[in-house]
Amino acid sequence: MDNKTILFAAGGTGGHINPALAVAGLIRHLHPNANIHFVGTADRMEAKLVPAAGYAFHTIEISGFQRSFSPQNIKRNLLTVKRLLTVGGQVNRLLNELKPDIVVGFGGYVAGPVLRGAAKRGFATAIHEQNAYPGVTNKMLAKLVDKTMLASEEAGPRMDCQQPPVTVGLPLRRELLQADRAVSRAELELDSRPMVLSMGGSQGARAINEAVVGMLGLLAKQGRTHFQHAYGQYGKWVPEAVRKAGVPAKCAELTLREYIDDMPRCMAAADLVIARAGAATLAELQACGVPSVLIPSPNVTENHQFHNAMTMVQRGAAVLIEEKDLTPQHLAQTVTELLGDPVKLTNMSKAARAMAVTDAAERIYMELLKL
Repeated sequence: MDNKTILFAAGGTGGHINPALAVAGLIRHLHPNANIHFVGTADRMEAKLVPAAGYAFHTIEISGFQRSFSPQNIKRNLLTVKRLLTVGGQVNRLLNELKPDIVVGFGGYVAGPVLRGAAKRGFATAIHEQNAYPGVTNKMLAKLVDKTMLASEEAGPRMDCQQPPVTVGLPLRRELLQADRAVSRAELELDSRPMVLSMGGSQGARAINEAVVGMLGLLAKQGRTHFQHAYGQYGKWVPEAVRKAGVPAKCAELTLREYIDDMPRCMAAADLVIARAGAATLAELQACGVPSVLIPSPNVTENHQFHNAMTMVQRGAAVLIEEKDLTPQHLAQTVTELLGDPVKLTNMSKAARAMAVTDAAERIYMELLKL
């Protein structure tokens, strides 16, 4: 891929963007002269994460349809229709400018018009589906693109692919696979006390944010544990809520952030992670061998996060709390019990690491070479 131009289309959530960054990182490592570009939207996570990773970033105006029909969502859907009428021209201008050798989609509604436009114009195209239950965009694109790659083979029968799909796993960034626990903890200035990393997803799940705020009010003041919490783009109320819960504003054992942009460091340093059960998160937990408390989103297709989580629970790598059972007290008790049982944490860590697939990026790279 030396001197080749690769265009990645991914957006919306970390579950779409981070796998794309992982593959891009591998290509940059193997082919420093490759011209790597990303396309996304200006107002979502990719606008921060991609430039921070050092890649050229281009934007188009596109949004997704809202399923409920509130007055506000009707306005949003009308805006989406308007954008769909103009996005084709934006995509064509970008393709004319870059003339990419390969266009790769990693999900999110931004990938739809980009891959559709590239396929119709005869560019080499590929998509990657992260979940066992494919998203609407990738189900549509699978009929058009040259290659469909899957994280889970279970997605194959649910997609009408132009070519037989290839199961490659879920790619992880090299930085995460190579992260060192001792170095990471030193960089975060942690002492021997355990560190709990919690996050409610890139947008910030309100149920998790509320439970974590309550948990911090119960545990953070004890000074026995370091806490790092990412509250997401819709959780900007969290810092004030934590203060009202009685946690000092300058609590040395607590770090609050909107988004964790150094996930490899934080994941490697953590003794326990509290998170949703998206495919990308579970792959990261497995690769780093980190015990976890998983709180699946109940608002996803086919309840797939619950089934994702159960694969970890059944192997002893995680503890499950369903959102309907989530309270600050329950979460605090679960965290306290786990941190108080080092043998169990060690066994959970080993079980998580035994589930890891660490060469997915290499597999995708090999498939892209065939194009």
